[in-house]
Amino acid sequence: MSNERLVTVTVNGERRSALAEPRTLLVDFIRHGLGLTGTHVGCEQGGCGACTVVLDGELALACCTLAVQADGATLQTVEGLAPAPDRLHPLQSAFQAEHGLQCGYCTPGMLIAADDLLRRTPDPTEQEIRSHLSGNVCRCTGYTGIVAAVQTAARNLRAQATETRGVTAS
Repeated sequence: MSNERLVTVTVNGERRSALAEPRTLLVDFIRHGLGLTGTHVGCEQGGCGACTVVLDGELALACCTLAVQADGATLQTVEGLAPAPDRLHPLQSAFQAEHGLQCGYCTPGMLIAADDLLRRTPDPTEQEIRSHLSGNVCRCTGYTGIVAAVQTAARNLRAQATETRGVTAS
């Protein structure tokens, strides 16, 4: 007899359901149950941030959350950042341009955390960026490119917002 339960989430704007054992971690549910493999499994102890997602508007470590705890919740994963399959989000473009990634293992969690920061603080200082990303470990880049990427994305997002307001106002 299986203990599986149907877990339904709205992930990246789409309502999705899959079966999960009560002990299934959210990161495994996202990757295996929903087939969204952008969220990475890192330390499996909540120390590296590779599995960072947005759960009901707040950053969450998917390796420390059970799938059944997310039943009925709204999730954003790294797959939900890009505005279209053929277009990068400004953060993704900035990470590429500023060499904010190397092996790419930390990148999904870093992007989600950086997006969360820029939604809350559109013009963050270097210290605010470093503080907000302190739960995400990168062993390759030394963080300089990551911080530069977040600063570049912040400038680009503010410019886009100004252009949008200018177009709307005309």
